[in-house]
Amino acid sequence: MNNNSNEFDRLIAIMEELRAKCPWDKKQTIQSLRQQTLEEAYELADSITENDWNAIKEELGDLLLHIVFYSKIASEENLFTIKDVINGICDKLIARHPHIYGDVQVENEEDVKRNWEKLKLKEGKKSVLSGVPKTLPALVKAMRLQEKAKQVGFEWEHKGQVWEKVEEEARELQEAIQLNNQQKVEEEFGDLMFSMVNFARFLKIDAENALELTNKKFIHRFTKMEEQALSKGKDLNKMSLEEMDAIWNEIKQRKS
Repeated sequence: MNNNSNEFDRLIAIMEELRAKCPWDKKQTIQSLRQQTLEEAYELADSITENDWNAIKEELGDLLLHIVFYSKIASEENLFTIKDVINGICDKLIARHPHIYGDVQVENEEDVKRNWEKLKLKEGKKSVLSGVPKTLPALVKAMRLQEKAKQVGFEWEHKGQVWEKVEEEARELQEAIQLNNQQKVEEEFGDLMFSMVNFARFLKIDAENALELTNKKFIHRFTKMEEQALSKGKDLNKMSLEEMDAIWNEIKQRKS
């Protein structure tokens, strides 16, 4: 524990020195750091998708630096300090885990989640959905909205029902396409995606991560296709779809 404290104090000291002496660090504001923080969070997410523990360690450090940086700026404005941030999350964790720090009884993780949402409402939240950030990417937001709604019982009983909903939304999308109503097509496509995210939850799959794995697979196979075509002296722009598809299937079979 003391080692952790010493290491954290070292980071605080470095931040203090950089803020005082480094021209770049002195110039930063919470607004200028915002985009970089988002990028760091996405880099961490990518490292997790890759299951790259060395990269995860590095990206966690980058995010920790940003937390310390924001807190330092806040302390200069006499708003709060890093100690306030740490004590705040400690108090929140204790308050929201009455089954650990109080006399509330729970049977499983779902009970814990339901209690968590009830406590948030008692703290002044007007809706169980209010904790979902507006700026989340749409796919992640869909998953979080569904998880939140589940905590008050707004949930299908089994995955078969969810798949029926997926099929229903797919039919409605096809009907909108037949009507040639672009606005309706977009709406129904969104409904279908929302239902697919819901189905992913019932399969215990992270829809965002699943799509990103497919993105990475596509990038890998497409670049391999480019390399293979080039090795044969061919240009993708001048190849037919059938020729490209043949190379694609060859690469796919190799699973490389």
